[in-house]
Amino acid sequence: MSYLEALESYQVVNVFAFMIGLIYGLVAQKTQFCFSGAIKDFVLTKSTRRAASVLTAIITAIITSQILAHMYEIDLAKSIYLQSDINYFSILLGGGLFGTGMMLADGCSSRHLVKFSQGDLYSLVTIIFIAVFGYMSAKGILAIGLEPIIKNEWLLGVSAWFPNQSLSIYIMIGLLLGALWKIVPRFKNLISCMDGVFVGLLIGCAWYVTGVLGFDDFEPLALEALSFVFPSGKTLEYLMFFSGSTLSFSVSVVFGIIIGAFFMSFFNKKYRFGCVISQKNNKQRNGIIGGMLMGVGGIMAMGCTIGQGLSGMSTLAFSSFLAITSIMLSAYFTAKYMDKKDALPNCFSFDWSI
Repeated sequence: MSYLEALESYQVVNVFAFMIGLIYGLVAQKTQFCFSGAIKDFVLTKSTRRAASVLTAIITAIITSQILAHMYEIDLAKSIYLQSDINYFSILLGGGLFGTGMMLADGCSSRHLVKFSQGDLYSLVTIIFIAVFGYMSAKGILAIGLEPIIKNEWLLGVSAWFPNQSLSIYIMIGLLLGALWKIVPRFKNLISCMDGVFVGLLIGCAWYVTGVLGFDDFEPLALEALSFVFPSGKTLEYLMFFSGSTLSFSVSVVFGIIIGAFFMSFFNKKYRFGCVISQKNNKQRNGIIGGMLMGVGGIMAMGCTIGQGLSGMSTLAFSSFLAITSIMLSAYFTAKYMDKKDALPNCFSFDWSI
């Protein structure tokens, strides 16, 4: 009997979750894959290198997830992204808060996990604030204040006029491929987007792990992929209440990312310890405020850039399309404002290598 065969289904899920996180951490540290970085690069230098990787990741996530869902009868409608009682106003407001927060903090939730792992202690502060405010917004004292917005019957009724259905895969892939064609200088430059392929494949793998390996008629596990706001709070909870807690898919992914990025940082030392920025930008203050906004916004939007931009988009949910659009537009205009104030840090150059 193999080691995996001797484990319970939830333990198998956690092992594979850790491996998914490990690979994500390795790839993200090596190439600095980042949604917010893609926007910052374009605002500062008009570089589309990391934006192309993001689009490649979304395309790969959609195709891989839809193929695996068809092959293994994974019902993606059971995920949070395709639930019917969606409050689009909460999604849009939360996305706006998250987008602003990630530009202030110079990175989204997954990005700060990588930055912390490669030596940036400011990112640890941001992660803690994301985790605390995300958890408070989902289950703590802030949930009381957010409930009248998120569960507002009138807003839910208006949102119901536009059912939260799956968008056409042909239209979405066509639009994404068109956008990718516009921002990639030459066809051969696509080789530089391989990090996006790996990240997108991990989304499909996550659905397979929770939807197939984790399937159990008696004790079914939640169908989920990658997301990092509430999971960061769950990770903090696990560390604080270790003896009374059990590992879950999302927490195992977080641990995997930290280990993977930390390991890769010894070989890819260029990005270790972040970079020094002007004191007037007050990196710690912005990290705290940004973390608070991402924690609250991520819960209201039902996910972060990875949660809605990759996991949610892979289900083709209409709500995920709205969420990531809101996040990216808010982030873009925040970046433009910060650039005018000379407050947008420019630490590394991400140009096309070939």
